[in-house]
Amino acid sequence: MNRKIFLQNSLLLGGASLLPIDSVFSQSIQESGMDKLTDDQGNFIQQPLPYNKNFLEPFMDEETLHLHYTFHHGNAVKAANKYQSQIREALDLNSVDTVDYFTKKLSLQFSSHILHTIFWTNLSNKKNEPAGNLLKEIEKSFGSYDKLKVLISQISKSVDGNGWGILAYQPYSKKLCVLQCENHEKLTQWGCVPLLVIDVWEHAYYLKWKNNRGGFVDNLFSIINWDNARERLQTAIKLS
Repeated sequence: MNRKIFLQNSLLLGGASLLPIDSVFSQSIQESGMDKLTDDQGNFIQQPLPYNKNFLEPFMDEETLHLHYTFHHGNAVKAANKYQSQIREALDLNSVDTVDYFTKKLSLQFSSHILHTIFWTNLSNKKNEPAGNLLKEIEKSFGSYDKLKVLISQISKSVDGNGWGILAYQPYSKKLCVLQCENHEKLTQWGCVPLLVIDVWEHAYYLKWKNNRGGFVDNLFSIINWDNARERLQTAIKLS
């Protein structure tokens, strides 16, 4: 396979939805929910939030949520479309000298779009805890829910610079894992399916929490939607 064909195929894969439609949950989010990342032409789109911007008060303030969703996530979607268009233009002109730069930028911005999309659905306005199959998998992989909380909290708080703490399902080992992701795409594992993501870029907390990243992470456990993480796990297991 030559480089041009490889890049064209990569763009087709990039246009896919976040989760395939092989379950009731994933079908519903593809058709009308937050996880639909592209339109019918393969352009990246930002879905409306599944709640009002004051829904997470007082744990996440309305102004921070507005700026975070509208500009940080929104600008990532715009940038992903820009770099995807530039790659396509380079392919049409049969000139691939600059696509290395564009593909790196697309990786950054599309990863931001994916993780932010998951982040919004991972949040609720009431506290709940893992249950059912998710709790069983947590206990199998980490020993207990309390141990997972310690691990993912520390991983999130200690990201160098900006990034994410991620709880993911690794289909190759059939276990859960916790990842420390720098920026939006570095230090990831091939094949992992994110279930729960904790955004520790400063834009996620800088208005209310200033430089207190640790306080923001601890506070976030009051509004984590573990039911959403459980549904993502069920879909991830079926995919594997």
